[in-house]
Amino acid sequence: MSNQKLDQLVDQVENYIECWKQFNHFVTLARAKKFSQEEDDQFLEVKSVLVQELELILASIEVSSPTREDIHALITDAPSLRYLSDLNEGASRAFESQWHRIYIGWHSILGQLKVRQRGEGSKSAIGSVFRKKKK
Repeated sequence: MSNQKLDQLVDQVENYIECWKQFNHFVTLARAKKFSQEEDDQFLEVKSVLVQELELILASIEVSSPTREDIHALITDAPSLRYLSDLNEGASRAFESQWHRIYIGWHSILGQLKVRQRGEGSKSAIGSVFRKKKK
């Protein structure tokens, strides 16, 4: 993968993680039962972005965890903020735990990409030194 594509992928995953933070913000609003219809609509938009961006990322790299199925399950288990606000304490905690596993998984993926990014940067720097010496 070229340096430019790797840089773009790192940015894309960082933005994706921000969407997961937004998702969790909405879940918190639901637990507190303090949300408007507009926020419920925004929640639907965030879920749409999460699913679409997932497919774009998976088209670029192979991800073993979290799986597409894990992510789809979490998102489909949250049809609306109103639905989430009606969950009992145990179900709510289980949902948050599942979200957290996925969130941490994406941070792990981001870390792995950054390692590759640094490795590619080092290769480029070494390559440019050797190219200069040949001239």
